[in-house]
Amino acid sequence: MANLSDIDKRAQDIFKRLVDVYIETGEPVGSRTLSKTMGISLSPATIRNVMSDLEDAGLLYAPHISAGRIPTNEGLQIFVQALLEMGDLSVDEKDKIEHSLPISGRSIQDMLEGIAHNLSGLTKCAGLVIAPKVDSKLKHMEFVYLAPKRALIVIVTADGFVENRIIETSVEITPSILSEASNFLNHLITDRTLTEVQQIVQKGMEANRAHLNELTIRVLESGLAVKSCTDSNNECYIVRGRSNLLSNVQRADELEQMRQLFNTLETKEIIKQLLDLVITADGVQIFIGSENSLFNISGCSVVISPCMVPGSKMIGAVGVVGPSRINYGRIIPLVDFTARIVEKMF
Repeated sequence: MANLSDIDKRAQDIFKRLVDVYIETGEPVGSRTLSKTMGISLSPATIRNVMSDLEDAGLLYAPHISAGRIPTNEGLQIFVQALLEMGDLSVDEKDKIEHSLPISGRSIQDMLEGIAHNLSGLTKCAGLVIAPKVDSKLKHMEFVYLAPKRALIVIVTADGFVENRIIETSVEITPSILSEASNFLNHLITDRTLTEVQQIVQKGMEANRAHLNELTIRVLESGLAVKSCTDSNNECYIVRGRSNLLSNVQRADELEQMRQLFNTLETKEIIKQLLDLVITADGVQIFIGSENSLFNISGCSVVISPCMVPGSKMIGAVGVVGPSRINYGRIIPLVDFTARIVEKMF
């Protein structure tokens, strides 16, 4: 990779401005455009000479003969690492993001869906949320009465993971029915995972059907039937906002890149790759273009952050996938702040 210290201040300023314009427009940037927008007295000829030097250094290239220049993957990486002016979220923006992700009365799956959707809407990219399989032992399960046909099931694991899920019933239930269902479950959960409890409860209900109220059986079946991120058979990998990726397509080669990206996002292998990228990371990670070990697709970028809880335990990751010309200065703090919200949730 080129060393930025080998490039003089004038060349750095021209390079930075060119990348800013490219990110904003998606079009190759010419010397005349830079001469008009930089606010300094440099002629187009002088700027062309500097751009030629930057091209020789591997930071720019011309997609077409006699066209303007756009940054290479290497150039974008240097821009992000050394020249990017990071934006900051206002207090209002932070409040809006936090309040758009209510957790009361929602399952963890619903919360993760909301996070991915929110990131997609804020960044105009595809929002990603991923959590490794959780196969924790259970500590407590309880049904809480909400309404005649509505209840909350609270699941607490031995390592402190808590999930609340709403269940709906076709018949009216009472607090006493829910208490009976809770007592039945808590006799079974000691040192067992949710998957194991689901299997045992099914057998237990058959064996104890004569002793259990029919409504209790319905509550148990409803409560344990809903898929959950505490269920080891359920992959928590969510992508939302794929359509946003198409809105940035301007050339035929970009359309092919997006087609490849869509195919990659559908593969299960992507889950392990995502986690491998961030499992030892400290803060937001940025992967750009064909050197990106995640997708290996030129023209695409990933901005992703691990979500950690005390003890340096990773509970998942959140991020976005988009074209390489995404607005890094805004997206990086958005991803970072969202990751911190997820950590507070858990």
